[in-house]
Amino acid sequence: MDKIDIKLLDTLGLHEVPQGAYNIRKNGQLIGRNSSANIVIEQKTDRAGIDIHIADNTSGESVHIPVIVTDSGITDLVYNDFFIGEGCDVLIVAGCGIHNTGDLPSGHNGIHTFHIGKNSRVRYVERHIGEGKNGVGKVLNPVTNIHLGENATMVLETIQLGGVTSSIRKTEATLGAGAVLDIRESILTDSNDTATTDFDVHLNGINSRANVISRSVAKGESFQRFNSVVEGNCECMGHIECDAIVMDRARVESMPALKNTDSNASLTHEAAIGKIAGEQIVKLETLGLTREEAEALIIKGFLS
Repeated sequence: MDKIDIKLLDTLGLHEVPQGAYNIRKNGQLIGRNSSANIVIEQKTDRAGIDIHIADNTSGESVHIPVIVTDSGITDLVYNDFFIGEGCDVLIVAGCGIHNTGDLPSGHNGIHTFHIGKNSRVRYVERHIGEGKNGVGKVLNPVTNIHLGENATMVLETIQLGGVTSSIRKTEATLGAGAVLDIRESILTDSNDTATTDFDVHLNGINSRANVISRSVAKGESFQRFNSVVEGNCECMGHIECDAIVMDRARVESMPALKNTDSNASLTHEAAIGKIAGEQIVKLETLGLTREEAEALIIKGFLS
């Protein structure tokens, strides 16, 4: 791997080749793979992508599946399926970094499906970043399908770090009895970037719970759209919270929605769009920061 590869992987949270299970993909090709005793990664035979099988009661282990794109004109599409047994507690780290210095748009579309067994806990972290030539497409369109079994828990952290010119994220989840889904989204857009988020959560199991939290910052002339639906079909609890900071001439649309088919469903939402408060800037300037440094610090704290 060259310096650009290492830099992209570091930004995606992979500071060195990890111990245990991993699958590293570059420009549509596999460049590294390893399975462990409890986590087996297999190549699909019918289409691009992998199957990840995690054995029952696997705990304290991780899977890393980063993708890097450094060629101009690449459009990569993979289907990755996770089969997570019962009683597990694992970390899964994914994401894509695009470094495009050519004249043609490049992109990656990852379609990930999770089957999470009874009493298992999964933390899934997905980071996206784009860099390279200004005005050239760096496109990321992730799809995440989640099936949570009885008393299973998933924490989904999705982070778009900047430089992605266009993204459409689609996430659909179904929850069984006692299952818990915690979604935490952070997005930064600038220039003429566009970002759309669609979350669709179905609370089908009694005492299931979902919490959808989005934090975003839109700068330049970028545009963001946040669509989120939580549907309660039994005695359950669901909450949506979306906050956005708008700067320059950027625009944000936020449309949280709640549906219920059962009177015992408890569903709430809140949304806010605004600018950085002037007194916050002034306070940091009195501590010796420039206005640009103060804004950067506030944005970092807001998105963390």
